[in-house]
Amino acid sequence: MVTNLTQDQPLTPPQAFDALYAFCAPALVRQTYLLTGRRELAREAVERAFQLAWQRWPEVARDRDPGGWVRAVAYDCALSPWHRFRPRYRHAEPPPADPADRALLHALLQLPPSYRRTLVLYDGVGLDLPETAAETEASTPAAAHRLTHAREAVAARLPELTDPGELHRRLLGLASAERLRAARPEPVRREGERRNVLWTRAAIAFTGTIVGATTLTLWTAPTHFEAPIAPAQAVEGVPPVAVLPPVGVMGPLPPREQARRAKVRRAAAGGPERLAPELR
Repeated sequence: MVTNLTQDQPLTPPQAFDALYAFCAPALVRQTYLLTGRRELAREAVERAFQLAWQRWPEVARDRDPGGWVRAVAYDCALSPWHRFRPRYRHAEPPPADPADRALLHALLQLPPSYRRTLVLYDGVGLDLPETAAETEASTPAAAHRLTHAREAVAARLPELTDPGELHRRLLGLASAERLRAARPEPVRREGERRNVLWTRAAIAFTGTIVGATTLTLWTAPTHFEAPIAPAQAVEGVPPVAVLPPVGVMGPLPPREQARRAKVRRAAAGGPERLAPELR
């Protein structure tokens, strides 16, 4: 439980959040600038991280390192590859005014993102190697490998930064020279609440759509099996039909045909005619 040192009373969730924001946000904006080289993106990433922290505040408040939780989210957001497709981040921002700071920032941005993040955490923030490995989701040997190669790459471009102590001092100076400022905590909390409401409404609408589609499917689905109608196919090998003369309309028989029919009927009634041999 976070307590107020002056009044010795538990802080409310907004007060605890504001205290964490006031303590961590300014430094996080400067650190994120070292990762991206973009001032506006650094502020946006930090604000987005704190918005997520406020949405999950019970979880973040019970974390053993709430500042580390927010820092990891801010770094992930800042290094997202999707920013390159956003129109506002397609063009580079003006570099630092100091030539030495400009050269150091250029050397940092030439590193792979994982190497850059490891270097900033270890030589900039001051974490030890296991903490750096845990925050970058890597093993300790892998983090040590990234740190070694990152230092070598920076020293190859700036030989005066071979000493880790001088590199640490220059990183702090570069981050502080830009005079980056974080927003107030109240707007960040309100934006986090607004996003939470929007996501809740979107989830409800999506669930309603799924329920409606399922109901419609059950209502219109057939209740018994219906054999499909086979598609029509052309039959081959059948001889052509003979063309018959048109049949006239049925009508009364002429007298000659009527007499022939009567004769046939009489013969059928008396039986067939017998043939008798003739003697010669």
